[in-house]
Amino acid sequence: MSKLFLILSTIKYLKPIQIYYRLFYFVRNRFFKKSYSKKLSGNIIPLVWDDIIFSNHSYTKNKIFKFLNINQEFKSNIDWNYNFYGKLWVYNLNYFDFLNQKEMSSKEGIGLILNYIESDETLLDGKEPYPISLRGVNWIKFLSKYKVKNHLINQVLYNHYQILLKNLEYHLLGNHLLENGFSLLFGAYFFKDDIFYNKAIKIIYKELNEEVLEDGAHFELSPMYHQIILFRLLECIHLLNNNFWKNDELLIFLISKASMMLGWLDLVTFSDGSIPMVNDSAHGIAPNSKELFKYAEVLNLSYKTNTLGDSGYRKYNSEFYELFLDVGDIGPSYQSGHAHSDTFNFVLYVKGFPFIVDRGISTYESNSLRQIERGTKSHNTVEVHEIDQSEVWCGFRVGNRAKIISIAESDNSIKSTHNGYKKYDVFHSREWVMKSSSIVIKDTFNGENKLNKKAFFHLHPSVIKCSILGTKVLINDIEILFNGDIVSIEKKNYKYASGFNKQEDAILLEISFYKLLETQINI
Repeated sequence: MSKLFLILSTIKYLKPIQIYYRLFYFVRNRFFKKSYSKKLSGNIIPLVWDDIIFSNHSYTKNKIFKFLNINQEFKSNIDWNYNFYGKLWVYNLNYFDFLNQKEMSSKEGIGLILNYIESDETLLDGKEPYPISLRGVNWIKFLSKYKVKNHLINQVLYNHYQILLKNLEYHLLGNHLLENGFSLLFGAYFFKDDIFYNKAIKIIYKELNEEVLEDGAHFELSPMYHQIILFRLLECIHLLNNNFWKNDELLIFLISKASMMLGWLDLVTFSDGSIPMVNDSAHGIAPNSKELFKYAEVLNLSYKTNTLGDSGYRKYNSEFYELFLDVGDIGPSYQSGHAHSDTFNFVLYVKGFPFIVDRGISTYESNSLRQIERGTKSHNTVEVHEIDQSEVWCGFRVGNRAKIISIAESDNSIKSTHNGYKKYDVFHSREWVMKSSSIVIKDTFNGENKLNKKAFFHLHPSVIKCSILGTKVLINDIEILFNGDIVSIEKKNYKYASGFNKQEDAILLEISFYKLLETQINI
């Protein structure tokens, strides 16, 4: 019965269109067979394209691929359905990002595409709309860069776009549907196809207006996905700048959204060029901030920094530290697959180096590790009664979730309250007070409730010395003082995710208390 309630508490946040398309696609694909072959007529002239940002090196000769920090060599023919390492790995194999790595030659790339086409009838994950979307862009960029004219390749690519057109990810929405739209725009320009174009601009206008918040953040609130979407947005601007087919206001619209996203990225990027690894952010996946700002410069795009607002994130900078914190709701409510149970989480850099960090993610598989990495205790916040603030489950699901019920802020302080533990009649308030060389964090809980609370502070793996002296913790030159009704202060170990399938040992401070904990970090 509890599983049923969990499912119902998740479904209630979905939009009607998501439920409709889940049912529609299920019935249609199960009971009705459809052919997506459509004869391509006329000559296809490659687009004008030159790479500004190259893909990560993921392919070497002799059929060796590396995705998510896992190598796989195919001794004979490439198995494009190879799923031994999980769905995300085989997805990456089918994205064909490697076509646009710096070392890829025209001959080698064409050979890989033709090898893929030989398996076209037996493809599984590769025929899903998201891989088609990313692969379509990568094939078009590669074919255009090398001026490849191959009717067989074009015909298969065109058929794949027919599949995408009839299987758009309205059941998921969010970044998936937006990537569908971006890819259809590339397909429209490549094939000079008005049907692709009209569907593309309908998706792009609607989704960007919804997905780019007023402060410039992507609404899924993952800085990594913000970088990914911004990169694709810049590519679309690059496409329209260099290829004149349609004369409308789309380019102006794309530039305005890119400028907003650039401004937000500038605000949240740390002085060393890294981003906060919050929600589903992982190292080594997206183009980094420096590359994206360089891309914008090449495109002659300008931007201005605003202030962080409706994303729920804030960032404070002093001469000695950079503090990034979260006082927002899980977002968006209907597409929370990349959200974590991390309300009031924060990340702290000291003198340009990471000090207190988010644990990050090392897997997308629906297993116990992903459950742990999404849970409250993997973030720098407070857990009550060993229960998550928000019900993260099944890899990419969230049931009942913590909501912000009050917030007040000034130039150097912010205080907020969330209701993630309302079933226990407990409400958590956290206040940050920022001074030039110190930060005070005050956690308070209402009422007389004696449920045990645990605050977590995840230290970066580079921090190897940590001494507990009563209620004082010494870490190199940094002093952390704890006050309140403290039960215990313990030093534990945790696994810091330095990439997919890659972890490092690091130190975790765990403070047990009842109603009040005051943490003062002196730098």
